[in-house]
Amino acid sequence: MSITDARFEDATLSCRPLRLKAQSADDLAVVSSLLQDAVGKTGNVAWLPKKRRLVAVLNRFRWETDGAGRGTTNQRVQTALTLEGVLKVRCRGICPTETDRVFELLAILFEPTDGCGGTVTLTLAGGAEIAVQVECLDLALADLTRPWQAQHRPKHAV
Repeated sequence: MSITDARFEDATLSCRPLRLKAQSADDLAVVSSLLQDAVGKTGNVAWLPKKRRLVAVLNRFRWETDGAGRGTTNQRVQTALTLEGVLKVRCRGICPTETDRVFELLAILFEPTDGCGGTVTLTLAGGAEIAVQVECLDLALADLTRPWQAQHRPKHAV
């Protein structure tokens, strides 16, 4: 009899990690809604110019389980947001050298330009934003850890 360790992928449906790609506006709307209220530190955002990639490690609120009646509400999970084909990154209202600064992600938008390229904008609380010029929309979300109980549920003005 062979014994193997349990894997994250063997978890129940409510605990399974998300792995999503966004290559269209419809795809991006789904990913943006799942990342609403994610929090991160500027030190956990990296632009890798030689690989033309931007990666951000965030703690996202698990909206997909909210109100699911499975006792899984108010959870967060660490996730990686990756953008490929990055040509340029600009920040407004946030300084990349302040590595311990915490930010809250409100939405992700895509403004197309010529061809399939455009600008992906990470809209942050307080009016800050990270604008990422890309060759085409190629974004991925991948959960990295098991969910944990969140101390607070994000609140929005009505």
